[in-house]
Amino acid sequence: MDNGGKPTPVLEIGGTHVTAALVSSPGNREQQWAVVPDSVVRRGLDANASADTLLDGLAAAARDIGARHDGCWGVALPGPFDYANGVALYEHVGKFDQLRGVDIRAGLRSRLQDAMRSAWFLNDADAFGIGEVALGAAGDSRRAVCLTLGTGVGSAFLADGVPVKAGPDVPPDGSCYLLQYRGRPLEETVSRRAIRRAYAAEMPDAGAPDVRAIAEACRAGDAVAVAVLGRAFAALGEAVGPFLLRFGAEVLIVGGSMAGSWDIVEPAVRQGLVAVHPQLAALPLRKAARSEEAGLVGAAWWAWTREFGRRQAARREVRAEP
Repeated sequence: MDNGGKPTPVLEIGGTHVTAALVSSPGNREQQWAVVPDSVVRRGLDANASADTLLDGLAAAARDIGARHDGCWGVALPGPFDYANGVALYEHVGKFDQLRGVDIRAGLRSRLQDAMRSAWFLNDADAFGIGEVALGAAGDSRRAVCLTLGTGVGSAFLADGVPVKAGPDVPPDGSCYLLQYRGRPLEETVSRRAIRRAYAAEMPDAGAPDVRAIAEACRAGDAVAVAVLGRAFAALGEAVGPFLLRFGAEVLIVGGSMAGSWDIVEPAVRQGLVAVHPQLAALPLRKAARSEEAGLVGAAWWAWTREFGRRQAARREVRAEP
């Protein structure tokens, strides 16, 4: 797509913050997608604020990166969300409830005017996975699965870099957080809250330390920490393993805050995978390589390719007119 050599602007929206940045697209085969140096702006968000306050905060972050871009925005944010139409569907999820039914695309465009010619939305886990693939984490693999471990389990099943959201080879909507593990939702075993709760249940005098502290205790030989983390990450491997086989995954990439404890995460996930099928012992299992940039790059790639497709379709329609 010819965007005049200008970078693509993006917003990455989380429960407590929004990040805005500019991303440059490859000009030739030797170049990669890259976040423009010094373009990244991060602002705090109150997920319980009114819709207008939240939209004002998003627009303020968007303005902070200036006007040195093509006006075609990529916006990555968590679900539930109608990504095609840009409408929030949040309700009783503990964040952004005031945005339910709000047309986020229209709200941003009314605030940004000419600075936003178009906006393309996608799930934040999909953006992360696309970004990791675009930045080379998948190598030559054409079918990659990317998991993000933090407050919950995010996932992206990618065929040639494009998220696969439906079909028998992937979980519902391509979302592993919807999976069950031993009759319970997977995130009741693998999530920040689940791991803290499991540790506190066995060590009530220790309170409820965060996962980072539990990981440190694990490395120090704390038997309870070893068991709690081992069970959690092995459960992840067991739950996801059948879909890796069906999807024909050639690589599994793991990111998110918990991936920082890769020395603990990797062997436990591998144990769970092998419990599903010995074939998964050979599946490449990699820590996400560019966690800080991946979501931003993925959002830019999505906007860039969607806009290209829209423009191509418009040209075909013009040529077809009598």
